[in-house]
Amino acid sequence: MLSNRMTRIALLLPAILYPALAHAHVGVGETSGFAHGFAHPLSGLDHMLAMILVGVLAFQIGGRALWLVPLAFVGMMAIGGALGGFGVNVPFVEVGIAMSVIALGAAVALEIRTPAAIAAGLVGLFAIFHGHAHGAEMPENVTTLTYAAGFTLATALLHVTGIGLGFGIGTISRRIGPSVVRFVGGIAALVGLGILSSAL
Repeated sequence: MLSNRMTRIALLLPAILYPALAHAHVGVGETSGFAHGFAHPLSGLDHMLAMILVGVLAFQIGGRALWLVPLAFVGMMAIGGALGGFGVNVPFVEVGIAMSVIALGAAVALEIRTPAAIAAGLVGLFAIFHGHAHGAEMPENVTTLTYAAGFTLATALLHVTGIGLGFGIGTISRRIGPSVVRFVGGIAALVGLGILSSAL
């Protein structure tokens, strides 16, 4: 019952919140900053795939990874966002983002059950690249904190969506559910290879 409820919430939250926030009164101070920040992670397939895969990976590992892995991503992404916002150069950002999709997709496809702390460290490293991209592309006329709050919330919701997908697929069929999740991870890794080829 609890997993069903969590799955529904995870799948519905982004659909409910995104239209209202993305179509907020853009150009009006703090609302503009929040809306731009919220929309940014949802504007690219690379960001969306990586952030959803973080949630799926956290689900596969289970236990404290359910909160530790997404929290590590969000925390390190905020640091990367600050670096990007202040113009601090981080090399190979686009390559790092593409590699995050490949690595996370492969981890899900192979169902690698690494310790939660190691998984948190891995996703934290990738999060710096994603955060830097968010910060570097922040519009000049928005408030930094509200912009950061927007992309942080969107990222957290994408993580919850990934966790919800894992629960949902597993609930539909406990026998073939894990295979479906691994297949999705494999497809995502292949998409990541395509993203990497365009970044090189």
